[in-house]
Amino acid sequence: MPDNIQIDNAMTYFGSPTHPRGMGPLIRLCLHHDIETWFIPMAEPWRNGMIEQFNDLYQQKFLNKVLMATNDDLKTGTFAFEQRHNSSNRYSKLGGKTPLKALAASKTKLRFPTQEVAPKHRLEKPETGRYHVVRLIRSDLKLNIFGELFPVPPELKFEYVVATIDVKDQKLKLFLDKTQIEEFEYQLR
Repeated sequence: MPDNIQIDNAMTYFGSPTHPRGMGPLIRLCLHHDIETWFIPMAEPWRNGMIEQFNDLYQQKFLNKVLMATNDDLKTGTFAFEQRHNSSNRYSKLGGKTPLKALAASKTKLRFPTQEVAPKHRLEKPETGRYHVVRLIRSDLKLNIFGELFPVPPELKFEYVVATIDVKDQKLKLFLDKTQIEEFEYQLR
């Protein structure tokens, strides 16, 4: 398991526009495993270019070509595809290395979930951890956190900011580069 995960702003990831502070299932799952979630700026899918490239390859080289009749066929075939991909596809973002070579070179200690089966019930609300939302502040000087708007100072106009939600302190902290600019009370549901 990673220390951080970068994702887009799909509603299934953050929860609900009706309850933007409700922490959706992915946020809860990540926080329970000490993973910090980073939401990319809205309407900027190129920020996930490497995963989009992988998804295209997976679609073209596996899903469109392999006939599967059962879940086990999908699971076995996907595992084999990942092994081939991770040992042979090179990415410029990884310095021209394959994912397996880059992992070996990083000397990162891998973490794995303690249970193999995903929970079927709603995960309890985490009490610690944090997650991040990267946003471009437009001319209206509003920070959009999953549909909830917060006013920001004029010096942030046309700047990318990081809004960090601190679960334990129930705060939303706004950063420009590494400097904290603003702080809001942020009572989570």
